[in-house]
Amino acid sequence: MSTWLTVIGIGEDGWHGLSRDARRALIEADAIHGGDRHLALLPVRIRARREPWPKPFSIDAVLAERTRGAARVCVLASGDPMHFGVGATLAREVTTDEMRVIPAPSSLSLTAARLHWPLADAACVSLVGRPVALLLASLFRGARLIVLSADGGTPAAVAALLTAHGFGASRMTVFEHLGCENERRIDERADDWRNPVVAALNLIAIECRTHADHAGPPLTPGLPDDAYRHDSQLTKRDVRAVTLVHLAPQPGELLWDVGAGCGSIGIEWMRAHPACRAIAIEANEGRQRLIEYNRDALGVPALQLVRGEAPGALDALAAPDAVFIGGGLTAPGLLDACWSRLRQGGRLVANAVTLQSEAALVQWRARHGGELTRIGIAQAEPLGSFDTWRQALPITLLHTSKT
Repeated sequence: MSTWLTVIGIGEDGWHGLSRDARRALIEADAIHGGDRHLALLPVRIRARREPWPKPFSIDAVLAERTRGAARVCVLASGDPMHFGVGATLAREVTTDEMRVIPAPSSLSLTAARLHWPLADAACVSLVGRPVALLLASLFRGARLIVLSADGGTPAAVAALLTAHGFGASRMTVFEHLGCENERRIDERADDWRNPVVAALNLIAIECRTHADHAGPPLTPGLPDDAYRHDSQLTKRDVRAVTLVHLAPQPGELLWDVGAGCGSIGIEWMRAHPACRAIAIEANEGRQRLIEYNRDALGVPALQLVRGEAPGALDALAAPDAVFIGGGLTAPGLLDACWSRLRQGGRLVANAVTLQSEAALVQWRARHGGELTRIGIAQAEPLGSFDTWRQALPITLLHTSKT
């Protein structure tokens, strides 16, 4: 099929900032799709039919142009359409020979140019349509972040978040209308932010700074136990680290955290890589609330919570790449239900602390194979004027792969 769709990046400088190829495509177009703001940047002499994005957003109208046989269709997007833009969405539905992309400088490139930041050293986080808590997973001392705002209140929300989590000393730079004649720059510390609302079109650059004794959560698995709110149903730090090593998260993979407790395994699975996904299955209402708090506090608000008891609660869920069972091992059919839904090549890890749960693992391993590991952790604690080892309850860990 010949090329019928052109996706054009446009900046705040509008028509005057477009390349010759982009202008020609718009002049020759039969239909132009885009946001109201982008369509308003076009000169009156552009005669094409103008189609604003529907609310809620959908690309169905663009795809319908193909079926109705429209000869030339353009889509307008901010900056680089393939970076957090509609170009990436369309590319999943349209073949490469049907679509061409003409990018403009992205807001990230413009920000790096204004601040003289090496763009390769800065992390980009989009809060468009996402909770501000997502930013927490990227907060580390010395990090440079470029944040795409959802609206004019986002900078104030980000400043409050930084301050509440020990990053109040961070330097925030907010650009309004970046690349336009009325571009404006605001520089303030997060804990001294005095602008409750800025222009709706804005972008935030953050230089993360903390006090000397605070560096943000570590990158490795096994966050401190006090990083979580819990009711003692928590996979402790050392066991958690060993468990995650066996689960071996990979980008884009989905984990089922069955009997999730306070959600620690699913949370640290998702913290391993931004593309990792997890579903926490928990029947206890109090622990469900703990999961909701912990996922936001540790920067993975996208952790999906399923309220219910396994195996019944598993029926409608997407097939996982890995399963962790931290509770309910003696529930009839639970291990088999998880195993049957696990993708080929996936991993199943289960931890047992009681004799009955351990027996269930031993019996299941006899049928399906796998490795059993005994984890014993002891910590030094006072005994009178001396110290002694206090042994934690031993954990039996089953690890098996579905080949």
